Amino acid sequence: MAENYITCQEANGSINISEDVISTMVRAAVLDVEGVAGLSNTAGAEIAELIGIKTLSKGVKVQFLNDKVVVDAIITVAYGNNVVNVARSVQEKVINTVSAATGFEKAEVNVHVSGIAFEK
Repeated sequence: MAENYITCQEANGSINISEDVISTMVRAAVLDVEGVAGLSNTAGAEIAELIGIKTLSKGVKVQFLNDKVVVDAIITVAYGNNVVNVARSVQEKVINTVSAATGFEKAEVNVHVSGIAFEK
């Protein structure tokens, strides 16, 4: 479980959104971008999966730093697509998704392309 939350203070109380919630939305948004073949794991997440720990945020890391949502997405791009264009599309889609779902306007999206996926 994520320990960090984004907090919105309202007149009636506070609203707290977990990193896991943002991570799930980001994963769906990234996988919806044309040219993205999939998400990749970090080495630590791959080791965790090997020993049986399920990770909901495969290929996505979400942090709340300095009043800003910072997202790192590790993707593979389908062969034949322009890597830079796909990465830019991922950035735009994630920023729009986070903003629409949370109302939080400040977001930084770092896209890491870890490989190219070829058709079988």
